[in-house]
Amino acid sequence: MDGKQWHEEAQAITIDGRAVINGERVAACSGEQFDNISPIDGRTLGTTARCGLADVDAAVAAARAAFEDRRWAGQAPAQRKRTMIKFADAIMAHKDELALLETLDMGKPIKYSRSVDVPAAANCIRWYGEAIDKIYDEIAPTGDDSLAMITREPVGVVAAIVPWNYPMIMAAWKIAPALAAGNSVVLKPSEKSPLTALRLAEIALEAGIPPGVFNVVPGYGHEAGAALALHMDVDCIGFTGSTKVGKQIMQMAGQSNLKRAWTELGGKSANIVCADCPDIDAAVSAAIGAIYFNQGESCNAPSRLFVEESIKDAFMEKALPMMARYAPGDPLDEATIMGAIVDATQMKTVMGYIEQGKQAGARLLFGGAAARIDTGGFYVAPTLFDQVDSSMTIASEEIFGPVLSVLSFTDIDDAVRQANGTPYGLQAAVWTRDISKAIQTARALRAGTVHVNQYDGDDITVPFGGYKQSGNGRDKSLHAFDKYTELKTTWIQIG
Repeated sequence: MDGKQWHEEAQAITIDGRAVINGERVAACSGEQFDNISPIDGRTLGTTARCGLADVDAAVAAARAAFEDRRWAGQAPAQRKRTMIKFADAIMAHKDELALLETLDMGKPIKYSRSVDVPAAANCIRWYGEAIDKIYDEIAPTGDDSLAMITREPVGVVAAIVPWNYPMIMAAWKIAPALAAGNSVVLKPSEKSPLTALRLAEIALEAGIPPGVFNVVPGYGHEAGAALALHMDVDCIGFTGSTKVGKQIMQMAGQSNLKRAWTELGGKSANIVCADCPDIDAAVSAAIGAIYFNQGESCNAPSRLFVEESIKDAFMEKALPMMARYAPGDPLDEATIMGAIVDATQMKTVMGYIEQGKQAGARLLFGGAAARIDTGGFYVAPTLFDQVDSSMTIASEEIFGPVLSVLSFTDIDDAVRQANGTPYGLQAAVWTRDISKAIQTARALRAGTVHVNQYDGDDITVPFGGYKQSGNGRDKSLHAFDKYTELKTTWIQIG
């Protein structure tokens, strides 16, 4: 569809912001709602249920009942697999609707909502569905007089709290392995982007996932989110979001029932380009494309670019002309590759960091201003600072917006030292044709993923997560089952 058609669809789409609890659409127990504002133009899309403690109690009770009567966990693995695959197929059947909801809700270009987010969510659910009947338990190597079985069992009721930057993908990364393992789930989407999560729950029901197994409670983090983290009948919580809130989640887990708490948190990823980079054009394209993708609202965005001094001028001569390509446009135009910031609050935060960069003495080479002001939406021009020092705030704190800090280096060991010199350790990259340097640098970088001669290489088969204050959890891959299962040893004496 062209931009006009997407706008027509946007005007016609029905928005239902009610929660999904025990297989039914329900208003918040209090009757309270909040407005759902589109960052595209500031208009109100509709209202969303403001769920609180009573709603969370109802959702957890529904999830617990579903888990205890084994309406999902008790199904044969092959049957659960078929349902998960049907769920994934149904997501793709609703691709245009889900993509439109995602774009209207959080401002990303429809081009990417449709080609990246929806297919990635469906693929994640399909992949974990396929894995259900392919994971084997173990027999321990004991003596002849005993048999020791090591089995995985679902942990029980899983709470998942996900952010607003990739609402569908982040939801899928949590719910797919949790459901595949046989758990029941209560999902709390961000209040800034709840719409696709609510539709996913309806689609799951249509695909055959039983009522109560997958519930969605929209609401604010300090209300619905805190209620889940403190709930005495939640066995495990998976959270993706800021480091600040992640710390609160873990404290609440300890204050309540010591539920397992898995966090995937912030980042300040370093992208190191050495003078012997094998393809400077590819390095430039990756550096610019990766930071401005999704308006810079990515926890793994390479927001710190380290370029070796001897090639820096040549690098910047290639990089600056690319900046204009990322001028914010209408998110419902399929030609747009950078859309709107999620809301006015986040836009104010980004602009505040830009001002701090100016005041600290960094050299603003591009952007640095709001854009498309006449639309009523929230847009920031792609911004690039040069002559940045690692001590500056823009080089040490997560901005979560389209702001790139460029630093130079002459010694790779010093570049690694600076790259590691933050509380975060989510991702990093190094560009060099020297395989020994690449391996040594990758080993030295304290990050959950290190890219070599590329950025954003990704697949559902590899884990995603970080070191240090980037969190303790790993999403994706078979390792995600470690979060949502218990290991049980059954020792049988046979001698």
